[in-house]
Amino acid sequence: MAAGNDTPEARLEQLGLALPKVPTPIGRYRPWRLAGGLLFLSGQGPRKPDGTWHQGKVGAEVSVAEAHEHARITGLQLLAVMQDALGSLGKVEAIVKLLGMVNAVPEFREHPSVINGCSELFEKVFGEAGRHARSAVGMGSLPNNITVEIEAIVAVKE
Repeated sequence: MAAGNDTPEARLEQLGLALPKVPTPIGRYRPWRLAGGLLFLSGQGPRKPDGTWHQGKVGAEVSVAEAHEHARITGLQLLAVMQDALGSLGKVEAIVKLLGMVNAVPEFREHPSVINGCSELFEKVFGEAGRHARSAVGMGSLPNNITVEIEAIVAVKE
């Protein structure tokens, strides 16, 4: 593969993926904040192409496989915010940390399997730089009854 074709954007294209539009925040916050060489991304959730949300409780009306896909969709949202903030995904030095929240029934135990949807995407797009520290936790509820919410901390190339 030619060097110009080995960019995060080229990898997305090779995967047949397109970044969605960066959504307008639903509260009084910014989608991102750059500070000290780190890009902090606000939590994103799984939007459908029509702008509505994937909703429901994982472990009840939403399966692990469906929620895994929702985490991948959320990862695409996070990539769109990164690109908006930096101008290019090529400016990402590394994905430092993810916090993945799963809207799950109390007895649910497969939070890591769900958030892997985002983690796997980041590894495919960034290679080793996409491997990150992570927390995957369950929540009693999430805004708009979304299935997952994920936030990230990203190291930026100088």
